[in-house]
Amino acid sequence: MIARARPVDPFDLVIFGATGDLARRKILPALFKRFCAGQVPAEARIIGAARSDLSVQAFRDLLTASVTEYAPEHVREPGMLDRFLECLVYQKVDARSAEGWGELAALLVLDRVRAFYFSVGPSLFADLARRIREYGMVTDQTRIVVEKPFGQDLESAKALNATLASHFDESVIYRIDHYLGKETVQNLMVVRFGNMLFEPLWNSQYVDHIQITVAESVGVGGRAEYYDRAGAMRDMVQNHLMQLLCLIAMEPPAKYDPDAVRDEKLKVIRALDPVKPHHIVRGQYVADPERPELGLGYRDEVGNPRSRTESYIGLKAHISNWRWAGTPFYLRTGKRLVARSSVINVRFKDAPHSMFGAQPGQHSNVLSIRLQPNEGITLQVTIKEPGPGGIQLTDVPLDMTFAKALGPDGRDPADAYERLIVDVIRGNQTLFMRGDEVEAAWAWTDPVIAGWQSCGDVPKPYVIGSTGPADADLLMKRDERRWRGINP
Repeated sequence: MIARARPVDPFDLVIFGATGDLARRKILPALFKRFCAGQVPAEARIIGAARSDLSVQAFRDLLTASVTEYAPEHVREPGMLDRFLECLVYQKVDARSAEGWGELAALLVLDRVRAFYFSVGPSLFADLARRIREYGMVTDQTRIVVEKPFGQDLESAKALNATLASHFDESVIYRIDHYLGKETVQNLMVVRFGNMLFEPLWNSQYVDHIQITVAESVGVGGRAEYYDRAGAMRDMVQNHLMQLLCLIAMEPPAKYDPDAVRDEKLKVIRALDPVKPHHIVRGQYVADPERPELGLGYRDEVGNPRSRTESYIGLKAHISNWRWAGTPFYLRTGKRLVARSSVINVRFKDAPHSMFGAQPGQHSNVLSIRLQPNEGITLQVTIKEPGPGGIQLTDVPLDMTFAKALGPDGRDPADAYERLIVDVIRGNQTLFMRGDEVEAAWAWTDPVIAGWQSCGDVPKPYVIGSTGPADADLLMKRDERRWRGINP
C-alpha cells in the first residue's frame, strides 16, 4: 500500500526557539521527512529565529545533526539532505527587544502562506504576537502555532487566549497537541464513524467500561523544573488524555470539518462530572532498593526532597449524557512505569447468558487501539480452544498491527509533527485545540487539583518499573474490574 503524499504550495515557516530541544528533536526532522516524501517543496523556506548568534551555516549544521540523530536512516536518500538545507535560513531575534525583527520581516515572501511556530515558553507569546503584528508580518495567509503547556490553570489559559486574540483571529491560531497527530488517533475516528460494525455498539448499552492508558518508562529527565511545578494532571491529563477521551466519547460530527469535530469534543468536556475524591489516585515513583541501577526516585531526580508533585494519575470519570450514562472511563498516566505504552481499551459487556456454563478465565470482547509503540488495532474475541477436549473457551486477537497490514507505510507511519505541520500549512484546524476547548478542560481539571492541595494530599509511592501505586488497582477492584496490562 503506497501512501499518497499530496504536496503543499510553497510557504514560509518561522520557528521561534529554533535552537531549542523541541525544534531539534521534532520540528526540524519532521520537516525533513516531509521534504523527502515530496510534500514540502524545494521553494519553501524554513526560517530559524532565536536569540543565539548563529550563522546560516551553523543553523544548517544544527539541522544536519538533528536529522542524523532523529530521522530514520531509510528516509535519507543521497543528496536529499543537501537539497533540504537550501530551504533553511536563520535570523537572530529577541522577543523582548527590536533586535532582528526588521530583518526577519524582510525575509518573508509576499503572497504565500507564512506560519509562525512559537516553540518557546508561554511567557514569550505576548511579545512575539505583538511584534509580528507591529512589523507588518500579518497577512490573510498567516498562521500562528503554539505548543503546550497552554496555561497552568483556567485563569492563565484565559489570559493566554485573550493575549493571542488581541492580535490574531481564532481561525489562524493552531494549538498543538501532538497526540492528535498520531496515525492511530485519527484512525479512531474512521473506525468509529466509517464502519457500521462498531458505531451501533458504541454506547452504555454494550460497553462495560473504557480504559485510557498513557504509560512512560522514562522519568522527568531534563524537564525536572517544569514538571515539579506541573505534575501529571497538568502535563498529561488536562490535554493528552482529555483529547483521547473526547475522541472516544464524542458524537458523530455532521462532517469532517474543524469546527464540527471540535464542537463535539467540547460537548464531551462539558458533560464530564466532577471527579470525586475517592475516584482519583496520585502517585510518585521511588527508587527500587533491590534494583538501584534503575535510577533515582522522583524527589531525588527533581532535587526537591519534600515534593508532593504527582508523577502518576489514575482516575475514574463519568460523562453525563445519553450515550455514556453509567459507563465509567478509567484514565491513567505515569512516569517510570514498567513499559512505554499508550492504548485505549474498549471493554464490551458480557453476553447476557452463557450457554457453555462456567468457564475458567474472564472471556470478553475488548477493542484495543494502540497509539504507541507498534501502532494498530486489535479486537479480542472468544473462540473454542482447538482440540478434542470439548467446548473450552479461549480468547484470541483479531490483529491489525499497521506494520503487518499496511506494509512499509504501516511500519513507519508519519510522525505526529509531520502531519500537524502540513495541516498548518494547508489551513486545516481539525486536529488542533480551540480556545474554548482548552478553557473547558481547565475548568474540569482545576477543582481536582484544588481539592488535593487543600487537604495536603501526599502522592502514593510506587516502585520504578511497576504498573503504578497499589491504590490504583484498588480503584478498579472496588468496581470488580481490573486494569489491563501495560505491554510494550
